[in-house]
Amino acid sequence: MRGRPVRFGRLLVVTLLAAVLQATPAGAAVQGPPDGVVTWGASADRIGEAVADRGYRMVVRTSVAGRDPRIRLSNAFGDRPVTFDSVYAGIRKEGAELVRGSNRRLTFDGSTSVTVPPGATVYSDPLPRKLPAGTDLVVSVHTPDAAGPLTGHWMAMQTSYATQGDHTAEEGGTHWTETTGSWFYLDAVSVRADAGAVVALGDSITDGWQSTTDANRRWPDYLARRLQTSRNTVKGVANEGISGNKVLADGAGQSALNRLERDVLTLPGVRTVFLFEGVNDIKAHTGVTVQDLIDGYREILDRAHAAGKCVVGATVGPFKGWSEWDPAAEAVRQEVNAFIRNSGEFDAVTDFDRILRSPYDQERMLPALDGGDHIHPNDKGMQAMADAVDLPSLDCRDR
Repeated sequence: MRGRPVRFGRLLVVTLLAAVLQATPAGAAVQGPPDGVVTWGASADRIGEAVADRGYRMVVRTSVAGRDPRIRLSNAFGDRPVTFDSVYAGIRKEGAELVRGSNRRLTFDGSTSVTVPPGATVYSDPLPRKLPAGTDLVVSVHTPDAAGPLTGHWMAMQTSYATQGDHTAEEGGTHWTETTGSWFYLDAVSVRADAGAVVALGDSITDGWQSTTDANRRWPDYLARRLQTSRNTVKGVANEGISGNKVLADGAGQSALNRLERDVLTLPGVRTVFLFEGVNDIKAHTGVTVQDLIDGYREILDRAHAAGKCVVGATVGPFKGWSEWDPAAEAVRQEVNAFIRNSGEFDAVTDFDRILRSPYDQERMLPALDGGDHIHPNDKGMQAMADAVDLPSLDCRDR
């Protein structure tokens, strides 16, 4: 793992910023992580308007095995408090149906209901049970009087379920007749485990677009399966990708810079940030320069290092054939990738560009790995990306 020269001035600014954030009133801040390690995560965004007396039954796949799971509910983008009067967690049998006897009520500071202030998150109490890796955990929530902006994750690449009324305690799927491709309010699950976690901070490629829905074939899913059979002490994987996301500017979700604290640094047990962003900044043609992106990467590096995390940088993949590609954007991509590969500022580097590009036209994705739009890999490409990650580089206990 490569070291990196410390820029004292930048690090001092970041340390002072962290102190200011820690002094923010609790009602407006992201709740700090409990003991344990994140086994599933999804970045939050505003995804429409909330509806009263609504139930959501959400299917998520665990990465690291553990015990005493806790969930995190988010009202990060709400403009008023949201109350959850019934929250359950069970194991999926098929569809919206749960394994008999697996559905158990979650509590919050001992209460069966919880009200989350606008802009805040809250963790449940630990649920006494073991949770294996690769489990389809099902979290069911009911919001009796929700209104205003709804917080969730739009592009889940996973079928979940919705209903009117409170059917959270039911293990059958009879009332859960509506299907949805999004997750609502739920943004993390953690367990107690003797392991660490890596967070994949990215855009739609990390989010899994062009991978097979309901098959868990996003590249972080393949990475999680590799880690489970390895000797690494990093086992948890949180996928914090947002389709269309940028490093520098808000738009499709808050920028990587603006969501770093909530989506990465406050997740429990995180040792490593895997940074794979930049193509949306480049292809948008908004005047973003190579130096702008380098400065953004450096801020993420500084803030992650100040929090005691390692950062693995991934090169930006080829996208010739996508409608926004042109030689000017390609020139920026090449220079940005040169920085990622050669600067020595990242703790390690994964060269996704080298893995994905065609040997016959290095500005274009290899057709066999192309999902069809020339920027998003297919299932085979997603697996190739995960296979390219050097697993020991994710274990950052020596920082």
